[in-house]
Amino acid sequence: MTGRVTRFGWSAYGLAATVVALDQAVKYWILAVLQLQQGDSRALAGPLRLTLVANTGVSFGFLRADRDLARWGLVAFSLIVAAMIVYWARRSHRTLQALGYGLIAGGAVGNAIDRARFGWVVDFIDVQRIGFFPWVFNVADSAITVGVIALLLDSLRREPAT
Repeated sequence: MTGRVTRFGWSAYGLAATVVALDQAVKYWILAVLQLQQGDSRALAGPLRLTLVANTGVSFGFLRADRDLARWGLVAFSLIVAAMIVYWARRSHRTLQALGYGLIAGGAVGNAIDRARFGWVVDFIDVQRIGFFPWVFNVADSAITVGVIALLLDSLRREPAT
């Protein structure tokens, strides 16, 4: 396969763009419409709450990045990862592979936008009341997590004999 983008690659690109748009739209709703402030929390349904957390860390708040150098380093790293995934996605030839690439690239760009705009990532999905997941996360984080799972599942497939 040459430099052409496969139909699965185009699907990955479309999914990545959808994830970025959805992620940023929900974050806009949280910040501008609901006007949640750092630490504000509102019940949504059952154990699900909306709790605004300004996450300066990496994944689920790990590895703090409070300095400008770390902030812009994480923006650059996220965009480099997204660019590499977009490059790999162009040659996708399986559904799970394209799904994984699209979700991860979209999530990485969504969080990079936050970090560039605010200096932190807007986290708001809070399921702490379930008892086993103490972190607050967002749509982009969810997309990255599901994308990694999709790529792991795809890696378990059996290649046909040639």
